[in-house]
Amino acid sequence: MSRVVVVTGGAKGIGRAIVERFVSLGDEVIALGRDQHALARLETDLDARTLTCDVSDERAVRSTFAQLHRVDVLVNNAGVAESAPLAKTTLASWTRHYEVNAAGPFLCTRAVVPGMLARDEGAIVTVASSAGRIGTPYTSAYTASKHAAVGLVRAVAAELAGTHVRINAVCPTFVRTELTAQAIRRIVETTGRTETEAENALARSSPLGRLLEPEEVADAVAFLASPDAAAINGQAIVIDGGGVQA
Repeated sequence: MSRVVVVTGGAKGIGRAIVERFVSLGDEVIALGRDQHALARLETDLDARTLTCDVSDERAVRSTFAQLHRVDVLVNNAGVAESAPLAKTTLASWTRHYEVNAAGPFLCTRAVVPGMLARDEGAIVTVASSAGRIGTPYTSAYTASKHAAVGLVRAVAAELAGTHVRINAVCPTFVRTELTAQAIRRIVETTGRTETEAENALARSSPLGRLLEPEEVADAVAFLASPDAAAINGQAIVIDGGGVQA
């Protein structure tokens, strides 16, 4: 029997690659997102169902998951990312990062765990970041929110220990997505570098010497959601070629 897989932020970037990966495995995939045009394109291109949902809105999350008869795999992928020096980081930006990157996974995880426990099976994977393991300059709001997301994974894993419901995180370095493209544009605007120079600067932050591809993150997510990872719980798997040791 195919699994029911829910992917938040599933219409673009890493999320779309994750949706494609689970569709290729024969799963019933439901992509959640706020960009209705991107969701419509996803439905046209792939055999996936889509629902509009702001994961930072408690009522929207409750209403969305109430429509689903079961969820076997939840992928908390929706996220936001901005960069600024600490002195220029606004409270509004700080709050928004926590609403999407930390509260979003909390609300969605809370929505699916009771059903998973009742069936005594299920897997949750949160897409965090290597910034959820170490400190990164000019990203105080983003880094703190991703640390919170990893902390949530570890706390929930401890609570679920001894059941057949698991939760883990993946922590990739810079991935070739629109979010990273935005970061490159900000570097260009603030430093006067070319786009190629800005991308190379990000790539050099990883021992890989390049940006990750979304499909590489999707492969890790699919593994953690599979029976092959049955003994893995509460882990934050870094995908950066060996740089983060914290």
